[in-house]
Amino acid sequence: MTIRVLLADDQALVRAGFRSLLARSRDVAVVGEAADGAVAAGDALLSPGVTRRVIERFARRQDLAPDAEERLAALTTREREVVRLVALGLSNGEIAERLVISPLTAKTHIARAVAKLDVRDRVQLVILAYESGLVRPGG
Repeated sequence: MTIRVLLADDQALVRAGFRSLLARSRDVAVVGEAADGAVAAGDALLSPGVTRRVIERFARRQDLAPDAEERLAALTTREREVVRLVALGLSNGEIAERLVISPLTAKTHIARAVAKLDVRDRVQLVILAYESGLVRPGG
């Protein structure tokens, strides 16, 4: 039995992350996406607790990327720190502020991490951070 899922979130990055996580499951098919919609008065379709459990379930799976932690070894300490902050959802500006660096320097660290880890974009960077255990659901 295949579970058909429609992703709805106003942030494309969030939708892409969930799509990528769900695509790894054989029994789930993402059949569409929406940038807005499916909820009234700004409430969530799923309770925060259910959302957290879904993320934890996928983040705990060992078969997703067994070499993820080893791949992170290619990063400098600062690059690992930046990847962790990206995975926590911070923007380049927020990362720069947190680490007391310029936004351009934050962007450079992200670009180097993407290249070293051979991932396509920030979304894959976030997924790798979760798969490696660098970041756990809930922070």
